[in-house]
Amino acid sequence: MSVTVEPAVLPGSELVPVLGPEVNSTLENVYAQPTWQVAVWTVAYALIVVTAVIGNLTVIWIILAHRRMRTVTNYFLVNLAFADASMGAFNTVFNFLYATHNDWYFGLEYCRFHNFFPITAIFASIYSMTAIAVDRYIAIIHPLKPRLSSGATKIMIGVIWLLALALAFPQCFYAHVEHRDTRTICIVNWPGDIGGQHQLTYQLAVIVLIYLMPLTVMGITYTKVGITLWASEIPGDSSEQYHEQLSAKRKVVKMMIVVVVTFGICWLPYHFYFILGSFNNDIYYETYMQQVYLAIFWLAMSSTMYNPIIYCCLNKRFRIGFKRAFRWCPFVRLSKYDELELKVARSQRLNRASTYTASRLETASSVLEQGRADSPVQCCIVGSVVFQIRYPHGWRVRNQETRI
Repeated sequence: MSVTVEPAVLPGSELVPVLGPEVNSTLENVYAQPTWQVAVWTVAYALIVVTAVIGNLTVIWIILAHRRMRTVTNYFLVNLAFADASMGAFNTVFNFLYATHNDWYFGLEYCRFHNFFPITAIFASIYSMTAIAVDRYIAIIHPLKPRLSSGATKIMIGVIWLLALALAFPQCFYAHVEHRDTRTICIVNWPGDIGGQHQLTYQLAVIVLIYLMPLTVMGITYTKVGITLWASEIPGDSSEQYHEQLSAKRKVVKMMIVVVVTFGICWLPYHFYFILGSFNNDIYYETYMQQVYLAIFWLAMSSTMYNPIIYCCLNKRFRIGFKRAFRWCPFVRLSKYDELELKVARSQRLNRASTYTASRLETASSVLEQGRADSPVQCCIVGSVVFQIRYPHGWRVRNQETRI
């Protein structure tokens, strides 16, 4: 019996075993699994779907329902949560059923969507994380540069989705359904693709764009941010508020590093599997590859359920938000402090003086400037920034405000 496999391209396009011509057409699907195996995988994948959908929808509610949570970083987290919840709801279940039975039950239109949406969602997820990394980099390394506004953030999210749709479009356009002997398959068939070169080229391009390149960018930015936050101190500034602010920034960066590392680990075996299969198609002849693929795909899809858990464990406000969302549970206790934490407006001013040297902190500051000086004048401020400046005329007060 000759068995060949045609792996479709990237997330959502799963292992597609195709029976060779020597197989008797009356033979049942040889990839059907024993009932106990299907039951085990069903429980494992159901855990992903339930956790991903409920967890990420809760994250969206926490941010949008509480004004204090509506920051640039959190808007990108809303986009990330939406993409992950969508993956869990619209891709994981159907992909699992297809990979378990290797028989496509859902028709041509969903076959197109099935090959199209996962790349779109993963692109939106990874570039939301990349945008957060760049925003943190600017906020901490270049605090005086202008920050993204709420409107600009929403425009950037829209651009991310447009680029994601453009990248995934070929998967939708060339997807089709084929009926083969005892089963139906959903595949991407590139026209004139002799030797699978078009598919391989596209697959490698997608891996670079939705995995290697953004992870490289985030690795560089978070390395520089980490060195700045953990290896540098402001000489002479030991105020309690300064250290509280520094600690808060470290916690945010630490949380996002954990999110990025988790994503990278979860998707690495999946991308390696398809790259290996592209250069060594013989691995698909092995009968155990169905179980290997189900395990690899489970790990990749599990990335959609970890982020809410990470937020809850590493961020106090998200933890309180989850308590509010699930306060109906008998084991959840919400204190009066917790009730107020997400409602109290953020302080617009910090009442402390310090010196600007290598600090990357941003606070509201009022700079008292003196003119008619023969030499630079050290100016007194309220905040974390002191400038040495010279002005030719008069005294005046300049207000400067930056936020993180």
